[in-house]
Amino acid sequence: MKIEQYVMAYGVEQDRLRAALPDGFISLRPVLRINAEIRGGKEGYLELNTAVEKGGNRGWLNVGYWHDVPFERDGKSVLFRMDFLEIFFARAGVKGSCPAEKDNVGCYFFDFLGSTPQLRPPELISADTEFCDCAFQWSFAENDAHGKSIGRTLPAYAEAVSNVYPKVAFSVENVAKIPCKQVLGTYVVEFKR
Repeated sequence: MKIEQYVMAYGVEQDRLRAALPDGFISLRPVLRINAEIRGGKEGYLELNTAVEKGGNRGWLNVGYWHDVPFERDGKSVLFRMDFLEIFFARAGVKGSCPAEKDNVGCYFFDFLGSTPQLRPPELISADTEFCDCAFQWSFAENDAHGKSIGRTLPAYAEAVSNVYPKVAFSVENVAKIPCKQVLGTYVVEFKR
């Protein structure tokens, strides 16, 4: 099956992210990542992840995922739209390499809250990427995270603890409340699955 995978990462306050993580997970970087896929040219899929460590393994933790996500194409642009999230990607025509992480053991997924997280190994993708422009808006509440890219890729570095926030439930709604500092990078990659 042909996959078009659109990836966007945005920076957030790491202390707020730490307050939302389930026990046993350590935040590696102040980053949230949205992966949006078009599967077989017709099915939209989205997931929200954050970079974590668990038991000495470095990878990603899935916050939420959605199947059958509506999307619209307009030339080289794609808009994914759900009741609580809109994310827009526009291909920029600039190629790059796939930013694989050498120490990534995969992504942890919960089947349901309170379950034991299941580790899914990373997908090996060797195809070149194409940089994109991107804009997004969470809309569970009035001031949920939103942002747009600035035409370049920015790094994200771990932040020392400076604020200890009260623990909040690990949910998409609570994570979407963490303000976006800046969209850090966005690209599309096409491959066969």
